[in-house]
Amino acid sequence: MTDAPMTASASTATAGEVLARYLTEQAGNFLRALPQAVGEAGARPGALPSLNGASGSGGTQELLRAVRRIGGALHTYAAVLEPGWAQESRAELRWLLNLLAQEPAYQRRSARLLAALDSLSGVAPAGEAGGPGMLAGHPGAPKARALLDRQLTLARTRAHSAVLQELRSARLHALADRMTLLVGEAPLVDPAGGRAEDVLLPQAGGAFGALGSAVQALPLRRASAAYQGDALHRLGGAAPQVPPQGRTAAAGDADSALAADDAPWHRVRILLKRVRYALEVCGRPGSELSELDRVLDRHQEAADAAVTAATAARTPRITPATAYVLGVVHADQRLEVEAARFAFGSLWPDLPPSLDGWEGPPAQRTG
Repeated sequence: MTDAPMTASASTATAGEVLARYLTEQAGNFLRALPQAVGEAGARPGALPSLNGASGSGGTQELLRAVRRIGGALHTYAAVLEPGWAQESRAELRWLLNLLAQEPAYQRRSARLLAALDSLSGVAPAGEAGGPGMLAGHPGAPKARALLDRQLTLARTRAHSAVLQELRSARLHALADRMTLLVGEAPLVDPAGGRAEDVLLPQAGGAFGALGSAVQALPLRRASAAYQGDALHRLGGAAPQVPPQGRTAAAGDADSALAADDAPWHRVRILLKRVRYALEVCGRPGSELSELDRVLDRHQEAADAAVTAATAARTPRITPATAYVLGVVHADQRLEVEAARFAFGSLWPDLPPSLDGWEGPPAQRTG
């Protein structure tokens, strides 16, 4: 991200001026990206670019970059905005984010799971995993791959249809109207007239504090030892005996336990993004948080992929061999979850308890 210096004096800018400038910029990005994103959504299923890919890869990604930043600013700096408008706008932006995120998420999940299964089955290029995988030659691997591919393709197609329907709806037009009005004038309240340093920094500090508290609640000590994440890919040999079936209740309990274990990490991911966007408003560099953000994105994708594998393993009338292969893929993705947690604990910085001094926002942002 390239920052250009601010032309006006940062010390004399009001909170409203700084925040309005940021929101105007992001709303403009939203309106410019919207037509291209609608065109991408109207193409064949799978045409939407990955949300975690390189910047500038498509209108959908640029649209969602703006959606996330506007939503984050409305959340962190709600005290200087008209409450009803800010809450309604955040709800609509969250709706659009969730809508457009589904199809690319299924694409990434399909690529992740099929690549993992190919590696475990010994299909990956020779030497890449250090030897034959745990599922090399297993008779259930081809059927498990076909099942995952079929289920995720169907889910992606359904998500694509939902996007097509909603992008023609009055709801999206109403949200675009909100962004058009935001380009002209942000609905500010009285505190916005105060100095930006006095008004915005404490709220950004509050976002830091919420993130720090959430991280303190994580079991970082438990995640402080590296997991052997490649072990399943190089075990080789005969596969263990397939365990008996008929454990639906136990599987449900395990799913609930894993979801509860993952939830605090997903919460930290959301708070980390809010801190990044709060720093952008204040013109502060957040490069040290970008890698943490990517690690937590991988954590969520691995956790979601594990859920998909476990759900596929409970598909009615599949063979025990197929269910076993899907169980191994589930275990592989849970190892990826643990590896991401270890990486987060290794990277987590000592965040400052407060933000001292005011540098002011940049005049423009690219990337």
